[in-house]
Amino acid sequence: MQTNNRIAQLATWTGLWVISQAVAAFGPLFLWGEQSVFTVIAIIATLLFGLGMIRANIKHLRSLDELQQKIHLEAMGLTLGLVLVFGLSYSLLDTTNLIPFDAEISVVVIFMGLTYLAAVMVNNWRYL
Repeated sequence: MQTNNRIAQLATWTGLWVISQAVAAFGPLFLWGEQSVFTVIAIIATLLFGLGMIRANIKHLRSLDELQQKIHLEAMGLTLGLVLVFGLSYSLLDTTNLIPFDAEISVVVIFMGLTYLAAVMVNNWRYL
């Protein structure tokens, strides 16, 4: 299968996962209230769409040439390390009350996305 098809599959699964995240997060507030069975169903859907997204991402990465695989592997390794160090430090700031607010996972997710984006861009510039 061509890379463009893999990208389209990855985009589809990612979109489904993002939508399911929104439904699971906001459904109890705006759609079904305290009926937890719907929340459980939404969370299971999020899990399944997330697994589909991971599978599509693996297939996409395998469809890339060796240089692009190297670029993404290095970016993923750097991202994993930085997110681990940042996330745990951020959590410690919260648990030791050194920051006046709760540490939110969304901050870590944003940090992860920006780190991966920057690492892919730098690696592309370095290798291409």
